[in-house]
Amino acid sequence: MRLIIVESPTKCKTIERFLKKDYKVLASYGHIRDLPKGKLGVDVENNFEPTYVIPPKARKNINILKKAAEKSEKIILATDEDREGESIAWHLEKVLQLDNRRHERIAFHEITKSAVEAALKKPLEININLVNAQKTRRILDRIVGYKISPFLWKKITRGLSAGRVQSVALRLITEREREIERFKPEEYWTIEALLQKKEKPEKIFSALLIKKDGKNIPKLGIKTEREGEEIIKDLEKAEYRIISIGKKEIKRNPLPPFTTSTLQQEAWKKLSWPAKLTMKTAQQLYEKGYTSYHRTDSLNLSEQSLKIAEKFIKENFGEKYWPGFPRKFKTKSKGAQEAHEAIRPTRPEKTPEKLKKEKLDEKEFRLYDLIWRRFIACQMKEAIFNSVTVDVSANNYILRSTGQTLKFDGFLKVYPIKFEEKEIPPIEKEEVLKLVKLTKNQHFTKPPSRYTDATLIKTLEENGIGRPSTYAPIISIIQERNYVKRNEQKKFQPTEIGVIVNDLLVKHFPEIVDIKFTAKMEENLDKIAQGEKNWVKVCQDFYKPFKENLENKYKEISKKEFTNIPTEKKCPKCGAPLVIRLSRFGKFYACPN
Repeated sequence: MRLIIVESPTKCKTIERFLKKDYKVLASYGHIRDLPKGKLGVDVENNFEPTYVIPPKARKNINILKKAAEKSEKIILATDEDREGESIAWHLEKVLQLDNRRHERIAFHEITKSAVEAALKKPLEININLVNAQKTRRILDRIVGYKISPFLWKKITRGLSAGRVQSVALRLITEREREIERFKPEEYWTIEALLQKKEKPEKIFSALLIKKDGKNIPKLGIKTEREGEEIIKDLEKAEYRIISIGKKEIKRNPLPPFTTSTLQQEAWKKLSWPAKLTMKTAQQLYEKGYTSYHRTDSLNLSEQSLKIAEKFIKENFGEKYWPGFPRKFKTKSKGAQEAHEAIRPTRPEKTPEKLKKEKLDEKEFRLYDLIWRRFIACQMKEAIFNSVTVDVSANNYILRSTGQTLKFDGFLKVYPIKFEEKEIPPIEKEEVLKLVKLTKNQHFTKPPSRYTDATLIKTLEENGIGRPSTYAPIISIIQERNYVKRNEQKKFQPTEIGVIVNDLLVKHFPEIVDIKFTAKMEENLDKIAQGEKNWVKVCQDFYKPFKENLENKYKEISKKEFTNIPTEKKCPKCGAPLVIRLSRFGKFYACPN
């Protein structure tokens, strides 16, 4: 008998359907070893050697795996294809004491019969570079969390904690909140004219004032209502004549297939799902064999999937919806070498409607529908719009009207995107128009928006912070720690205690919350994964200055900087001035006696 070990029972069931009876598939139930709770678990004096322990809940399952391994002629480690999956495979190899003759490592991007069979024919070795990259991330995160958290307890209040990457996310949210608090709205006005053809009064369209005396009017060019009224007086006397008509076709290409980041962003925009729910549902779809691996920053698509998409588009929509060539997208992420494909349906011919008959719950169906549509659409012809721009003179002023109509829907047939259609009636150059109405509209500049799941993930990715597997945990952790909360619009705001922790970290541990420093560390982890950097050296370079700074800060900073802040309020019992103290939930008044 041959034993295959994967992470989850769902993955077991899916793979068992494809294989002969001489295979047994068991689950590790995720990580089987980790750093210990309650102590650092990293020997910083001895090449950062980690001490791993088996959690109590994993012991029973490990015994089951050991017994099954002893009875098996070969053990096949089929954990996920990313760094975390490689790490789990390595830990299984060590704990189960597998020798090279008896075990193999296989990896696949999707759980289908063909993918699993192909992987079994081409076994791999455990990639120690990926294991080291994951180990380094875990060690650095543990050092920061384990060393800074007690510092926060001593200097602020117990129950607080700090994380290496999460602290950068907290900083982004806090700084955005301060931008909003500092923002002062500026008033400005726009002028709009409603115009009609003289011989066809039913043909009406609007035009916006853009120029005066040949110069563009900037966004904040009309600052007061009075200025707007003066312009309207001029325009009421003017003759409206068409001076230019510009017509062109605008082509809109489909968006690329999903990566982890863009799936989380789009699920927020279209389904209002937080990143954690998106990843949980995507994992279920992957483990059931409906979609490819969901932790990826690659935009590559397999040749087979491209051919299936071409066939599907031609048969269901016709030749005119096929661009005539397979669309291939270039991956931008520097760290995408280990991930081989974008997120796509494993069987594109299975439309969401066909899948309704299968055992998918509502959430799985909605996310599959999104993934399927994005994949099919990315291989379809571009949408084409007819665009018309009309400039109208009114004495020394120029107004502009822009119209857009859909000529050919292309990929929009499958993946609708909101756009506004505005039709301008047939008109000719030098034609004189009749003024129907002039309107002045008041506006105010708006502050920057607070972060949502989508915009925070996009900002983290653009700055090179985090990787596909870390975006959702980052967002979850800063909420669980009560450092940020969602407001009524489901946007992130820092809490009182979140602001205090952020300010302490920014002032005293600037590198920990520095965006460029954190991005550089992600690059180092990528280089470890590619075999270009030594993991111990990366840990050493980080730890030495971190340790020195931490020791200095213990001496420099007084707890009084953050707690026991005096107030004018009096204690109702003894009359002493109350002080402001802190708990992990925020500020409160306390008697100093």
